[in-house]
Amino acid sequence: MRATTIFTQVIPILSFSLPTVLAGLPPKIYGVNLGSWLVLEAWMLPQEWLHMGGQSCSDCSTCISTEGAFAEAYPETVDKIFEGHWNTWFNQTDVDALVAAGINTVRIPLGYWIVEPLVDRTSEYFPRGGLAQLRRGLQQLNKAGIVAILDHHALPGAQTAGQQFTGKCTSDVEFYTQYNYHRALIWTAVMTTLSHVDPAFANAVAIEAVNEPIMDATKTPDYGEFQQNFVKVVRATEFLLGVPTPGLGDIPAPANGNFTAMLPSVGANSAIFNEEVRSVLLDTVPILLQLGVFGLSRRKDQLVTNFMDINWQYNSPANPADAAIGPQGYDNHLYYVFGGVADANPQAYMTSICTLARVQNDAAVGNSPLWFGEWGLPTQFNATDDFLTQWADAQKLAYSAGAGWIFWNFKVEKSTLAGDLAREWSYLEGVERGYFTKDPSQVHDPNVCVPWLAAASASASSASASASSASAASASAASASATASASAITSASDSTSTTTSSTAISSTPASPTASTTASTTESASASATPVRRGLPRRAFA
Repeated sequence: MRATTIFTQVIPILSFSLPTVLAGLPPKIYGVNLGSWLVLEAWMLPQEWLHMGGQSCSDCSTCISTEGAFAEAYPETVDKIFEGHWNTWFNQTDVDALVAAGINTVRIPLGYWIVEPLVDRTSEYFPRGGLAQLRRGLQQLNKAGIVAILDHHALPGAQTAGQQFTGKCTSDVEFYTQYNYHRALIWTAVMTTLSHVDPAFANAVAIEAVNEPIMDATKTPDYGEFQQNFVKVVRATEFLLGVPTPGLGDIPAPANGNFTAMLPSVGANSAIFNEEVRSVLLDTVPILLQLGVFGLSRRKDQLVTNFMDINWQYNSPANPADAAIGPQGYDNHLYYVFGGVADANPQAYMTSICTLARVQNDAAVGNSPLWFGEWGLPTQFNATDDFLTQWADAQKLAYSAGAGWIFWNFKVEKSTLAGDLAREWSYLEGVERGYFTKDPSQVHDPNVCVPWLAAASASASSASASASSASAASASAASASATASASAITSASDSTSTTTSSTAISSTPASPTASTTASTTESASASATPVRRGLPRRAFA
């Protein structure tokens, strides 16, 4: 139903008070993802998933491997079963562990179905009750002083194919349509409103638009327009709630408590209130009423809007920086285990991470501040404990060059079926085993990258010297060929001798070996290859 039929209905959510809240993200993010809590990914808890009634299969579209498939298979019991999972997978014990580990930020993966009125129950199947769980978790985190990024992890219609994290493992990707863009924007307006009016959301300081869209921008039509509208919906919602908004000034909350009545008066002359944004806001009204969002206090600081960075996609993607209105952050995900970044050996991994230029490259196109919202310790080779300790240090140092980092995941299942999955995928396990320092702002060895930087520098110098020698030799030979024949032979011989000598001197490898540098440099072709997770989770986060 279109909300225009209730355009004059009063929304009693505008009682005006200013609670003391954390205004934004920490100066440096030291975080973890709360993966598999409100968006379940079966590979992370294989034993529990089977116990719940799920299934395991090599092709996740052929069995009960996702929340959507589970809800369709068990419509009468799904809500109760998932309530049990939600209560046990993340609770106060986990919050206490995060506090002990020094974590200051969590990224909470959410499905669109957490806003239950958005779900088309004739064809979409998901557990109900997640919003109450989100409120519970946010309150526990807030008491612990931990802020949250609300990550739209699973989008209407699924934003990528064949992945458990979309809630619907399918080859039929339908997110990139006007209908599903519209639903995602309504979700955004609801989450923005809750973040400002519901005290349980006091520590929700950022909203991420889309987790891991398809990497090929030619397959995400109108995604750039969606990015623009995402920010406009956040800022328009805030504006109507009386939050100071760049370019629009500050307005008081409507005296009659009816922010829909403000739309005609402020919308006509504002670039933010375009037709789609107005339509989204109007369609959000009945959902807020249905969710019972009323009589709550409000905060005045703006939320941080958040996108995957421009370099996540290839083939001329839209730049999310062009959509920014007010505070905005950017997210990059980096997993070496799925290839496409560095050769599968310790030397290549360390050379690559120690010379990583993603923060600088993103800043050059306005994608700053940048944080690394997903990363892990898994490798393509059998890594020793000593290497994982160095690998953890090097990644933390590289990602801290930006706004910080958020590890995937806070924990995974420890069971016979899971094997030693926790060794490389669980932050809390990594702290326990000593790979991570107990203080996340510290590393075991602040100089862990020094030898690898030296190796990279030596390799670059070698390449430059070799190129110069080759150029000089070529010029000398060309000059000699224009001289008398006897002189030319002598000249050419001297030239070859000089080149060989120069190359021999400059190609002596540094330790660690500099020969790995060329194979580990991130290239456009490597970043354009959508190689994603080999595990059932995803293909390259």
